[in-house]
Amino acid sequence: MVIKTASFLQSNTSIVKLPKADKPEYAFIGRSNVGKSSLINMLTGRKNLAKVSATPGKTITINHFIINDEWYLVDLPGYGFAKRSKKDREMWKAMLNAYILGRQNLVTTFVLVDSRIEPQKIDLDFISNLGENQVPFVIVFTKCDKLSGRQLAENVENYKRRLSEEWEELPPMVITSSEKGIGRDDILNLIETYNVETKL
Repeated sequence: MVIKTASFLQSNTSIVKLPKADKPEYAFIGRSNVGKSSLINMLTGRKNLAKVSATPGKTITINHFIINDEWYLVDLPGYGFAKRSKKDREMWKAMLNAYILGRQNLVTTFVLVDSRIEPQKIDLDFISNLGENQVPFVIVFTKCDKLSGRQLAENVENYKRRLSEEWEELPPMVITSSEKGIGRDDILNLIETYNVETKL
């Protein structure tokens, strides 16, 4: 897939104010500071499309981008707001659940995990929740350039083993590096395939 146009559409916290569900939609989510904004910028080829912040938990809204006038890319708030109030965390949790479980044109959710660390309970719980609710998703390993090839292979295999404890069939997985552009074609090719298969 060639990204010809990519532009910010809207940002809000209200599900009822989301764009009309008339195009395929792909959401990106992960723990705070997992490299989500950098990945979105890498995928779209736009350096500052998604705002990159050094402060974890900066994204607190549902951000819609329109790509090639054909599909929506959605930047979701990161989960695990350790430095936020309990009230805020509960509000965002409710908002995310309403979006992920209720958005009719959401084709798949890309769940970002840091390839450098062992499987985290918060990620595994989120993935399990998607599975229990039959929400299609893809696991995206970020920051793979920070590891040796051997370390990366071991960490990915460890993730597969952990998931195999609960899953009969593993979800699609993509290894990425925003700095090196690794995984860009893999994700865009997946989206292109899903777009062809999706009927709205």
